[in-house]
Amino acid sequence: MEFEGKAAIITGGARGIGFTIAEALAKQGAKVALLDPGGAKDGSHEAGSPADEAAAAIRAGGGTAMAINASVADHEACGRAVALCDEKFGGVDILVNSAGVLRPKMLWNMPEADWDIVVAVHLKGTYNMIHHASKRMRERRWGRIINMASEAWRGTVGQANYGAAKGGVFSLTRAAARELGRYGVTANTVCPAAATRLTMDDAVKEGFRKRLAAGLITQQRFDEVMDMGGPEHIAPFVCYLASDHAAAINGQAFRVEQGKVAIYNDPEIKATLMKTGREVFDFAELIDMVPKALLQGYVNPAPPEKS
Repeated sequence: MEFEGKAAIITGGARGIGFTIAEALAKQGAKVALLDPGGAKDGSHEAGSPADEAAAAIRAGGGTAMAINASVADHEACGRAVALCDEKFGGVDILVNSAGVLRPKMLWNMPEADWDIVVAVHLKGTYNMIHHASKRMRERRWGRIINMASEAWRGTVGQANYGAAKGGVFSLTRAAARELGRYGVTANTVCPAAATRLTMDDAVKEGFRKRLAAGLITQQRFDEVMDMGGPEHIAPFVCYLASDHAAAINGQAFRVEQGKVAIYNDPEIKATLMKTGREVFDFAELIDMVPKALLQGYVNPAPPEKS
């Protein structure tokens, strides 16, 4: 099997995309640790232990799994989770950062607490896990880090906290790839689109209906969202990135959804205004030159409403 002898930690591994990835890795021989404290989609407490149930389901299917009921937002708890995986499974070879919470609001209505918890789970949580796991990967000179991001990093409406955190994950992944690549450790980003309890409950669907009615999204985009496939479409590509077959893929960002795997361009400068020597751009020059040289074909994505 592809991952025989490998150990993986999957954050947010009790449900949704995280569980499907954990299950797929286990079926290919990996020992999997599901780091997930449970909770509602907004991060509030829920009764029960979904991580215990998910680990039991994987074991019932013939895999090796354990539950770790801890939050990725807790730096020290992440360290203990990595140490436990190393102790019980003999290493930490694969890290999939899939934990997430959502607290959508428009910026002017968003309280500080909603900003803080989303950034703490998505961005700081990803850093916490990489910080601890990369030490062991670096020592063993082999490792795979796959971070779940989102199309929201390109700009979103009503989820600035989530979009900003995922943009941070994108940049963090690129930094990790450059720092760890020499040690045989790769880091890549996956932006999944899949129907889960986090992404496609009744409130989310209603939100997209309102966006459609307000002209913020097209009918085509609305139809795509309503017909979104499940997390089973994400797991195979994550397994590929975790394998030896993807050893030379590092610092890249991919879009994965039902029937589609795509790669994003690296951020790049697409046009430039130049001055010779130390000449300073004149304000009047910029008024004239910026629209002509830098913004050809540009359309404001959110123009002011006409009164």
